[in-house]
Amino acid sequence: MLKIINIDMQHPLYQEERELRNKILLRPIGIPDYGWEKNDPISWHFAAVSDGKIVGCVLLVPLDEQCKKGQLIQMAVTTDWQGKGLGKQLVSALINFAKNKDFTAIEIHSRADATSFYVALGFSVYGKIFEEVGVQHQHLIMDI
Repeated sequence: MLKIINIDMQHPLYQEERELRNKILLRPIGIPDYGWEKNDPISWHFAAVSDGKIVGCVLLVPLDEQCKKGQLIQMAVTTDWQGKGLGKQLVSALINFAKNKDFTAIEIHSRADATSFYVALGFSVYGKIFEEVGVQHQHLIMDI
């Protein structure tokens, strides 16, 4: 059974979440393990758990002190769960959480090859393509 839960850095599954992000996001583009965790302490972590194991995750980082604007970062899904709608479920959980916390907008720096996924979920592209961590990215936003 799949469930999406909020975890923090003290949660027993946090180390599994870190490893998933390293495996799916960082290693393929040559970033050292744990090289993108500076926002972990202030972020909300959404973890997809199946049979007690992390199979997907996404983080929401507050962008202002009032927590009215946030950034979706570090979306990762294990290869055996990709293409099954788990990413959509994770983003939906994050959006619902942000709505309940009275956020007004969520931003994303999406890898260019994933932009259409986020657009299909209601995000809008703005600005020009830019390079981040050696990969082409696109700015997206959703007003909520």
